[in-house]
Amino acid sequence: MVNASSSTASAERRERPRGDTAQPAMLGAANLNPFGDLHTLQHLSARLARSLRGVFEPLLRKEVRTWAEPLVVQRFADYRAERPDGLTAWLPLAMTPGVNNQEGQALAVFDGRFVLELLDLFFGGTGYVPHDLPSEFSPAAEALVARIGSMIAEPLTAAWEPLAKIAFEPTRVESNPALIANLDGDDPMVVTRFGIAAGSAKPVFVDLIYPVSALKPHTPSLTGKVLAKSAEPDPAWRNGLTRAAMTIRFPIRSVLAEPTISLARLMELQPGDVIPISFGPEVPVMVGGDRLGAGTVGTSNGRAAIKLNSIARIDEEDFR
Repeated sequence: MVNASSSTASAERRERPRGDTAQPAMLGAANLNPFGDLHTLQHLSARLARSLRGVFEPLLRKEVRTWAEPLVVQRFADYRAERPDGLTAWLPLAMTPGVNNQEGQALAVFDGRFVLELLDLFFGGTGYVPHDLPSEFSPAAEALVARIGSMIAEPLTAAWEPLAKIAFEPTRVESNPALIANLDGDDPMVVTRFGIAAGSAKPVFVDLIYPVSALKPHTPSLTGKVLAKSAEPDPAWRNGLTRAAMTIRFPIRSVLAEPTISLARLMELQPGDVIPISFGPEVPVMVGGDRLGAGTVGTSNGRAAIKLNSIARIDEEDFR
């Protein structure tokens, strides 16, 4: 388990054993997992698990814990054989763009009892589930599963965004996986499992499974390293950058006066003419195009100078 303590994880794991993510290569057997250790996809599932609380808490009307189980790569027929008997909702999630710009699909898999519990809660009940489950879902139950798929699609797309621009869209709910198009029992699948639990109640699990063929175009992203957080900048580099920034030179100027004259007067000017100016006790001091402050004109060490009387910082409102 990714998002829970080790003691809680051992208590909430599904009873059936989970194989290793990286399948051992066998002579004469096809490699089911071309992606290696799949740490990147495991990290993605952990991010998605945190977002699933916002999906299921409104439906269950209670606070829940959500976590991601370790990944498994297995054939679809083996996955089906390991699932418990009974009603199950299989919801294809169209992935766009897919392989060679052809639409691929993932699968969201929901236990039938969990679907019927959510359906009863949705219509104001207490989450009642009959002991004997029906053989198929009602139209209302199928509509609810499609709605849950739409609610999951948004955080799922957001979780994938750092790796690939993939959009997910739910399609038709099936009770029989054999009716799902373009899916064969020998197809290798990456199984991601998410646990949902409220208080001390027994957890339920929702699976999102990806065909390996749909993920192959994203192999470079899936086999890359995961950075949990940005590395701290090197102190020597940061000090060097600070020193370099401190040596940047800025032009400083002072505007003593800005007289104005008419165009006619300007055209009549001759060498020796005088343009009168007037200025107050203080003159503005400029750095580039910004006002640094105001000062008094005078002399220093025999040279003309301006004594700064006030500093006016750049107005911060200009940067809001």
